[in-house]
Amino acid sequence: MSRIGKAPVSIPAKVKVAVDGNRIAAEGPKGKLELSLPRNTSALVEGGNIRVTRVGDSSESRAMHGLARALINNMVHGVTSGFSKKLEIQGVGFKAAVQGKVVNLALGYSHPILYPIPDGIKVTIEENTKLTIEGSDKELVGRVAAEIRSYYPPEPYKGKGVRYSGEKVVRKEGKTVQ
Repeated sequence: MSRIGKAPVSIPAKVKVAVDGNRIAAEGPKGKLELSLPRNTSALVEGGNIRVTRVGDSSESRAMHGLARALINNMVHGVTSGFSKKLEIQGVGFKAAVQGKVVNLALGYSHPILYPIPDGIKVTIEENTKLTIEGSDKELVGRVAAEIRSYYPPEPYKGKGVRYSGEKVVRKEGKTVQ
């Protein structure tokens, strides 16, 4: 058995979980999420826990067993307390602002970058350079943070760009005059 897959997922009191064949729906204080289980796996709710089982003992079904349990755990955690990613913008004149459902990024290009905020995501900005991305879906929060970072990843010479909070950027030495 998969060590991750055989561990049950506990359901907090504020969360409602419904299993309908291959689909799982969770509803809590932070929103609603749905998940379609991977192949060769099934889930059932017993008491205050969700148990994930697998069909066979092939390597694919063993891998999907742990994956399904991790996805269900992330879903339950997301609807109870949510997930967040923090980004920092470094560089002279680099800044960000939220305008309705769009993040306006000034990253040193000749034009502003307008990033539409997807449904279920909340972006807050402090001091024009610190972005906090929050939501109940872990995959969506990570994807939004990665897309915003991809517009100007931190460069190694001056360290300018968009980076995750706490990310270390290895700096290179510039050219020297002889």
